[in-house]
Amino acid sequence: MSDGWFTPIRAYCERGDAGFWAEPLNAASNAAFLVAAFLAFRLVGSGARRDPAGMALAGLVAIVGIGSFLFHTLAVRWAMLADVIPIALFIYAYFFLALRRLLGLSIASAILATLGFAAFSAGLEPALDALAGQSVDRLSNGSIAYAPAILALIGVAAGLLMPQTCSLGPARRRAGLSLLAIAAMFALSLTFRTLDAALCPSLPIGTHFLWHGLNAAVLYGLIATAWRFKAEGDDRCPAP
Repeated sequence: MSDGWFTPIRAYCERGDAGFWAEPLNAASNAAFLVAAFLAFRLVGSGARRDPAGMALAGLVAIVGIGSFLFHTLAVRWAMLADVIPIALFIYAYFFLALRRLLGLSIASAILATLGFAAFSAGLEPALDALAGQSVDRLSNGSIAYAPAILALIGVAAGLLMPQTCSLGPARRRAGLSLLAIAAMFALSLTFRTLDAALCPSLPIGTHFLWHGLNAAVLYGLIATAWRFKAEGDDRCPAP
C-alpha cells in the first residue's frame, strides 16, 4: 500500500494534532450509530415480521459507525474511505429498497433508477463547481455530496403522498410523512456538518459530533419506516 493511503487528514475543527484521541467528541459520538444499529436490528430482526433487508441495512449502520470512528481517530486516507464508502452503500441500498418496497417499482426499473441516481450524485458537484466557478465541496465543507440523498428522500415521499385514482392509503401517507420528517432532520444534521469549519474560531469543539448523533437517528428512522410499511402493508386501491 502506497504512502498516500497513510497521509494525515485534518478535516474537522476538533482535530488539533495527529493524535489518536485528537477528536474525542467526534470519535465518541460514533457510538450513536452502534446504538441505532442495535435498535434497528432488534426492531426488524425478530418475530414474524423479521425483515432481512432491514437487518442488512442495520448491519451497514454499524459499519458506518466503525468506519467513522476509524477516520476520526486515525485520520488518514484509507480510514476516510472506510468512513464514506459504507455511507454511500447505505444511501444507494436504501434508495433501491424504497423504490421497490415503498413505491412498488419492478426490479429492473428500480435498478435503472438507482443507477441514474448514482450518476446524478456523481455529476452534481462538478456541475455546481462549473456554475459557481469555484469548489462547492470546499464551500460546503464536503456536505454537498449528501444533497442528492435529501432530494431522493423528498422525491420518494412525494411519490408516496401523490393521490391515486382512489383514496390515498394510510400506510403510504404515514411512510411519506415519515420520510419528509426524516429529510428535515437530515437537513439539520447536514447543517451542523457544514458549519463545523466556519464556527471553529469561536467553537473549538466544532459541530461535527452533532451530525453523528442526528444522522444516526436518521438512519434508524429510515429502516423503521421501511419495516413499518412492510409490516402494515400498503392499502392498495380495491379492484373494481
